[in-house]
Amino acid sequence: MKVAVLGGSGFLGSHVADELSKKGHNVKIFDKKKSKWKRSDQKMYVGDIQNSKDVEVIIKNADVVFHFAALADLDQALNDPINTVKINVLSTVQVLELCLKYNIKRFIYASTIYVNSVDGGFYRSSKKAAEDYIVEYNKIFGLNYTILRFGSLYGQRSDDTNGIRKILKNAIFNENISYSGSQQAVRRYINVLDAAKACVNTLRAKYNNKHINITGNKKIKVEQFLKSLSKILKISKKVKFLNQKTTGHYNITPFTFKPKKGQNFKYKPSVNFYEEILKLVKEIKNEKRFKNFN
Repeated sequence: MKVAVLGGSGFLGSHVADELSKKGHNVKIFDKKKSKWKRSDQKMYVGDIQNSKDVEVIIKNADVVFHFAALADLDQALNDPINTVKINVLSTVQVLELCLKYNIKRFIYASTIYVNSVDGGFYRSSKKAAEDYIVEYNKIFGLNYTILRFGSLYGQRSDDTNGIRKILKNAIFNENISYSGSQQAVRRYINVLDAAKACVNTLRAKYNNKHINITGNKKIKVEQFLKSLSKILKISKKVKFLNQKTTGHYNITPFTFKPKKGQNFKYKPSVNFYEEILKLVKEIKNEKRFKNFN
């Protein structure tokens, strides 16, 4: 199968590209920079996800599109809502248009478990909006999709925005272990290799037009992980919990979103419904007469 991986030079995207190649698929990678991990049997296209002409080159000969290209750092999104919308929402819609144009069999989108949360800031908002567009493209145009909602990823090729990498880097460079959140924090960490395999497995027919959560199987208390880490690295200093009220990040669970029902505005009608309909009929008839007269 011919597979286009948008954002294929990144942490998760590069591992998914590798897994697809291992399974015998014809893989083409698109990203703003050349992948450090590109295999010899993969093709690389460098371009801007916001430029439809750049993206069209890789999509036009594909069967399936994996879309990992995004402004993915939650903290960056909090400070840059406009670019978050442009990259995560508008660019996604432009990709959807190209998928329609070239009859793509399946559009597979990297979302987040934050869409079910009251946390996540503008990052969550952008991913939720993109999901809504994807579902509507399926309803209106019949474009098949799979939405992948990722939890806390860790592993090789991660950058300094990754949660576990931040903790490890601080511990190794500064010989102390600290966590910005509280001692009650819980995560379901999943290794990027397992996440990549899961992504490729969702090509199966049973995952067509489904929303899939890809997270770790077990809940891990962050405090327990950090104490174990201090033993592994032989750091004698006590683990610090900064208890910062970090905007956007969840503490124990992201599944906290409850839709708000609108409150009906109560008023006393000042007009009669049918009397106003008759006035509109008269108005439109006058428009018709004026149009015919001219």
